[in-house]
Amino acid sequence: MSDSLDTEKLEREVKSMYQDVAVSTDAEFHFETGRTLTERLGYDPDILTYVPDEAIDSFAGVGYYFDMADLEPREKVLDLGSGSGMDAFYAAMNVTETGSVTGVDMTPEQVQKANDLAADSGFHNVTFSEGYIEDLPFEDASFDAVISNGVINLSAEKRRVFEEVHRVLKSGGRLALSDIISERQLPESIKTDADLWAACIGGAEQADDYTGLIETAGFEVLELQENTQYEFVSDQAANACQKYGVKSISLNARKH
Repeated sequence: MSDSLDTEKLEREVKSMYQDVAVSTDAEFHFETGRTLTERLGYDPDILTYVPDEAIDSFAGVGYYFDMADLEPREKVLDLGSGSGMDAFYAAMNVTETGSVTGVDMTPEQVQKANDLAADSGFHNVTFSEGYIEDLPFEDASFDAVISNGVINLSAEKRRVFEEVHRVLKSGGRLALSDIISERQLPESIKTDADLWAACIGGAEQADDYTGLIETAGFEVLELQENTQYEFVSDQAANACQKYGVKSISLNARKH
């Protein structure tokens, strides 16, 4: 984390941006949202038919990792930065009604929208809580798997996030995620720009540093792949991607 990053401003920027994602279907962002994005990333259209349309419309993920997550019936899953619930509902179709999915997000509008969609659509085993991924409001060893999509890069305390994931996972539990990383060190001008952090760019760690944080927290990284089908849409974001190798990856890891 940069010493000159205003973390309080960052939190305000992120909440503001994803509040807009929750309530607007036609606003323009640095990133793509919606159904076309989900299908291009690799989500199964047959499973998406069971996911509430409003959750899909507000989807702002950066990759597909469910093939790596290998979720099974009866498992308990935690979704970090669950937004309007797209990935949580998709995960619920994998764990079936014998399992459960819990989402956690710091944006009240996203949590309210996701809980309303769960109730309206009959997802009785999916719940959403307001909270911070750096300080998860759950007991130790509560989950079989943790998932996350395009969220951890938004945190200024990534080491703490992975430590918390390790804490709430059962022994042998899995972490599967998609996120934004960089090939080269980002300059301070980008790393201290709260707007570019909120756009999933300013907080991008170099790939080796990112996996190093995961391993230091007590995980073995099993697989990592680049999501070449993901791209940013604004010129500002695209330029940063081209110059510093900012890109989307998916990975899975197992708790030691």
